[in-house]
Amino acid sequence: MKKDYYQILGVSKDASPEDIKRAFYKLAHKYHPDKGGDEQKFKEINEAYQTLSDQKKREQYDKFGTTFEGAQGPAGGESGFSGFEWAWGRPESFDSEFDFGDLEDVLENMFGGGFGGATRSRRKKDSRRGKDIEVDLEINLDDTLSGKETEINLYKFNTCPRCQGNGAEPGTKTKECFSCRGTGQVQQIRKTFLGSFTQYVTCPVCEGLGYIPEKPCNVCRGEGRVKSEEKIKIFVPAGVDTNQVIKVEGKGEAGKTGGKSGDLYVRIFIKRHPLFQRKGDDLYISLPISYAQAVLGNEIEIPNLEKTKILMLVPAGTESGKVLRISGKGIPHFSGFGRGNLYVKLVIKTPKNLTKRQKELLERMREEGL
Repeated sequence: MKKDYYQILGVSKDASPEDIKRAFYKLAHKYHPDKGGDEQKFKEINEAYQTLSDQKKREQYDKFGTTFEGAQGPAGGESGFSGFEWAWGRPESFDSEFDFGDLEDVLENMFGGGFGGATRSRRKKDSRRGKDIEVDLEINLDDTLSGKETEINLYKFNTCPRCQGNGAEPGTKTKECFSCRGTGQVQQIRKTFLGSFTQYVTCPVCEGLGYIPEKPCNVCRGEGRVKSEEKIKIFVPAGVDTNQVIKVEGKGEAGKTGGKSGDLYVRIFIKRHPLFQRKGDDLYISLPISYAQAVLGNEIEIPNLEKTKILMLVPAGTESGKVLRISGKGIPHFSGFGRGNLYVKLVIKTPKNLTKRQKELLERMREEGL
């Protein structure tokens, strides 16, 4: 017999997606098993909603009924609630000041998180994970030419050297947590405008571990970690630029009682160079030349970060501000081969203190129209 999903949700066939959401929302509250409702009826409501809330499934249902492929809910043994998209708007009929931004978390625990073991294990794992750390590292522009290993000192939570992170005094045993009975989670009653709901939260006694030491470690007092200074080596790759972040896995704060350590994020800052200006992977430098060099042309030596000898020919008749390019003498590309370029801006310098002979020569040049 064909199931009438519209009748199950109590809406008309031309109901809008918002009407369908509101109808399901009301019925889910009424028939949810945790509130003493009819579990079979709730699954039927869920099946109807998953079909009518999806535009393609709804079109197929309107044409073929519940016989189309994929119309039925999940088979027995599954909770059937994994397909929900909790993107509710505020129903106009509600005047409550309840924070709808928190609704997703409530319903996830009602329908998904409360029944799924995977969600519980994920929370159990996350509850003991150490915090990530972000630090700033300032390097010279020269250091970007090739990969460089540097060392920093951090004062943070590290694994306890006495108990090796398990929180128990060496030679003693652990026992099942009396609060959660070894599950790592306890039930919590949460009140909302929908009513009171039961959800699982991390056990506050064992912090999700499921067991506690018979005798806590004398150094870390059962936490499995202590604050201390650690020297950490960081490899800074060639071509790195300001505000780029290097991730060092497992070098954040140590987790509690053997939990996974957080990660270390190193934000790079490049010191300002007295001669060169960096733009992307290209370098720019302003180089003063004399009037005679500009007029007659000359071969000059160009400064560079590698401190090698680079000679460049200044063409005769060069005007002040002319830019010349030297290929491949910039910064190495961070994620690839090759390097940027070096751009040299030639600036004709005006002498201030002239000798008598220099003045005479300039006078003669002016007379000649130069």
